[in-house]
Amino acid sequence: MALIGRADDRPTSAHAPLRVLHDGRWFPADEMSKGAAYELFADEPLPGFLPNPRPGARHKFRRFVHATDVLAATGLGSRAAAVIATGEQPLAELPDQPLRMPVSRSLDWAGLHRLSQQPATADSVVAAIRRSATIRRGTRMIKVLSARQLVGHLRGWLPSGFCYREYDVAHLRTPAELGVLRGDGADPGDVVFALRWRAVDPLDYAVPSVDTYPGFVNIPPGDRMGPPIIGSGFAPADRHLVPEFVTADLADLPLTANASLLAYTTDGTEVTLYTYLAEQHTWARMWGPQWRHLLSSVPEGFPGDQEYFPVPAAPTRFVGRYRGETYDAIADPPGEFRLAAKIRAARYPVESIARRTVYARWRGVPCTIVRSEAGWLRVRPCRPDAEAIDQLAAQCVERGVYETWAPATEVTDAREVDIEYRL
Repeated sequence: MALIGRADDRPTSAHAPLRVLHDGRWFPADEMSKGAAYELFADEPLPGFLPNPRPGARHKFRRFVHATDVLAATGLGSRAAAVIATGEQPLAELPDQPLRMPVSRSLDWAGLHRLSQQPATADSVVAAIRRSATIRRGTRMIKVLSARQLVGHLRGWLPSGFCYREYDVAHLRTPAELGVLRGDGADPGDVVFALRWRAVDPLDYAVPSVDTYPGFVNIPPGDRMGPPIIGSGFAPADRHLVPEFVTADLADLPLTANASLLAYTTDGTEVTLYTYLAEQHTWARMWGPQWRHLLSSVPEGFPGDQEYFPVPAAPTRFVGRYRGETYDAIADPPGEFRLAAKIRAARYPVESIARRTVYARWRGVPCTIVRSEAGWLRVRPCRPDAEAIDQLAAQCVERGVYETWAPATEVTDAREVDIEYRL
């Protein structure tokens, strides 16, 4: 018998297990992703429910739903119950805000979804709704990766291009659901990977609309990778309404402390594969032998059993000022910014912090410098369009991101730009 019932069946004790009202029924549940989504449980295979893979689980089936799809909740989740039981003081963390849609007789959910799947100018209704999805300091961001990109990040790639607030995609847990957010458009198969980090400042992100990145919409299909870029600020999707972001100028962002590389399986399980140790500039392996099969799709020769992956220095990095001098810095948002030092006693709080990024021009096109090797620079156009791509002979490396090698002697106006953050 499924643990579902009518509204008057809900528990009344404030310390009772969490139950939520979804689709007219009450389900046992637990919070996910800081309350952005819920994991619902049932004892029979109801529509939308997946088998529960946990050994010895009390409930045989589960489903993931977004917090905005839950009409009511009562009781405590496992995290809140643990806080009460142990007396632990939870970290003060502001919640992200959902999309806000104006009440209208003429615009229902289906109509809004249709509008989100076509270009939208700044004065349109859908653009006003899109602006309600904002990033704050500490917002958890996520970028869905292919196996090739997973290996690239372990070897030094940085967050760039299209990304999403975890709040908006926390209920998407299977490769089939997350596959549309991959940058290469390939079949996700039985596992999909992701990079998760915390935003340092809204300055680092932009909305990929027809007003901010007009060239995206007109790039020929032969020069694109992955799903088309609509220009409304929303991802192309047949059911979900997912706000998209791009890194400002499509530039790399430095990794924040405790960033993680994840895997999602067909049963909705999230596995933390690697965690970024900022002081050591290293990815540390977190997975055990039971998850070895998740890496079967990575390129041949990848050392899956390697414990640590040193991250090489990159042109983009955090810098901070301390007693009048500038040093490399570490960002651990929302509240910790300090000098980069392996010794705890030398991890002084910085007086100011900035993202240092190298900009340049090649053949008249504004670019950022991704890396340099033996007299050559890897350049990435800040505002790619059909003309710039053709002029630079740039290749699409992922959805919306184009790169090419340029002789260092031909690149002009190369300069380090510090984007200052307000502490």
